[in-house]
Amino acid sequence: MLKNTINNFKKKSPQQRFLLIIGILFFLGYLVLGTIIIFWKNFPIVMTTNYRIALGGVLIVYSFFRFSRFFNANNN
Repeated sequence: MLKNTINNFKKKSPQQRFLLIIGILFFLGYLVLGTIIIFWKNFPIVMTTNYRIALGGVLIVYSFFRFSRFFNANNN
């Protein structure tokens, strides 16, 4: 399975490889931002704990939504 993924990556054009890497970076960015918002106690923006957890959760769910849409679009 890993060998097939590597072969598919090698077959892509440089533009498609760049977009794949950018898509992965944005997924990781939203995921890290969501976890930072949830777990950072002295968050610079004044929010109650419930709102901070909700915002972080929304960002994490959005990151997985983008991740799934990105890889479904690449499989077509």
